[in-house]
Amino acid sequence: MSNNDRMDPISGEKVDVDGVYENESGNEQKLKRGDEFPADLILGTTEWTLTEMSFDNHHKGTTDPRLFPKENDIDKQGKIDHPRRQMDRGKK
Repeated sequence: MSNNDRMDPISGEKVDVDGVYENESGNEQKLKRGDEFPADLILGTTEWTLTEMSFDNHHKGTTDPRLFPKENDIDKQGKIDHPRRQMDRGKK
């Protein structure tokens, strides 16, 4: 879909995605899902454009240290030590 065919939300509609939105006059506002797009004090009803999505992660972006294989670990079957490792299922 091209930018010409896209319909931006206008004041009074419900917000679908958490993030930072900008209206026609350049005012930015952080809105959460379920909020209503506010009207501008001067322009009244305006269109809003999503400029930045808001992510609420519970982690710091690193792999859990419990998932790394250890040098002295006997049971490496449950750990990934190579991306192309194939597990032999059924063979013991």
